[in-house]
Amino acid sequence: MYPNPRKTQSIRRLGTIDVAPLRDAVLAIPEERWNAENAAKPNRFETLSSTRHIVFRFISNFVDWRDSYERPSWGEWKPLIEPVLAAATADYGYRRGAFPRVMLARMAPGGEIEPHRDTNPAAQWPHKIHVPLLTNPDVTFFVDDVAYHFAEGEAVEVNNMTTHAVTNRGTTDRIHLIFEYFDLDQPEPDWIEPLVQMQPARRAGT
Repeated sequence: MYPNPRKTQSIRRLGTIDVAPLRDAVLAIPEERWNAENAAKPNRFETLSSTRHIVFRFISNFVDWRDSYERPSWGEWKPLIEPVLAAATADYGYRRGAFPRVMLARMAPGGEIEPHRDTNPAAQWPHKIHVPLLTNPDVTFFVDDVAYHFAEGEAVEVNNMTTHAVTNRGTTDRIHLIFEYFDLDQPEPDWIEPLVQMQPARRAGT
């Protein structure tokens, strides 16, 4: 496997966008909603243990980014999230773009995401983009041991193929909209179909 050559090698700052309507709605989410959504999330990885998530869209398996589905909360949040997705990805210029994974990630003060790489095949191709909705000066994003700070409303693509990590040393939560994005018109890599064919057949309705 080889990653998409269009992906950034470190970070790519995509500009500052208006996130106020989405931010206000996210800050109004009750704690019990956060807890319930996090308990049902499909992305259960040890490196994410200190982060709660609300997942709106997700991949059907960890091999094929082209096969994704909407989770129950997507219909409710779509009108607020789609304008942010469009503004954040305008710089790519793709005529037909797709968003296989879309989620909110909330890290409490003192939280940490351990150094890791997104190694599943479905993470190799899409751009991975973060849009901070709430942050503080003591939140640090590391890519290959280089420290970055992303401001509220700043869309940033990060290289998820290399080692990356996050720490929140501040006194407030860090909440990001995180999503993946790829060009439906870009030729697909030749390694994807053999991997898909190795996957167990899914039953109808699953």
